[in-house]
Amino acid sequence: MTTQFAKANEVERKWFVIDANGVALGRVAAEAARLLRGKHKPIFTPNVDTGDFVIVVNAEKTLLTGNKLDKKMYRWHSGYPGGLKEMTYRVLMNKMPERAMEHAVKGMLPHNKLGAQMYKKLKVYNGSEHPHLAQKPEVWTMK
Repeated sequence: MTTQFAKANEVERKWFVIDANGVALGRVAAEAARLLRGKHKPIFTPNVDTGDFVIVVNAEKTLLTGNKLDKKMYRWHSGYPGGLKEMTYRVLMNKMPERAMEHAVKGMLPHNKLGAQMYKKLKVYNGSEHPHLAQKPEVWTMK
């Protein structure tokens, strides 16, 4: 018996919706990264993008446990000398809650071209509405 490896043109992609209302940020991000990577499929191959499209709704209603809202920092660099910028997650969740989810999921994906390809299939929205109804997404329940 031989091991079958998935080929990029053989992969069937589905659309899943994850509701982040009242769930910890890391748990939602880990499940979204697992779906984007394709680890839930029997045809998972590490060097092929076998993942599905993921829509995360209610990003502003995710939770951060403990003191993470005040102690965890979101950092980025402008590219200029001395251009390190930072803000607490309390400010980030008030201004751009979808950015916090995207940042968490991106950190859980491979850091190469394959991970960048997987990251493009992530869609994050603040409210419960999204413009992807034509793709007939399935609701993915968190365990």
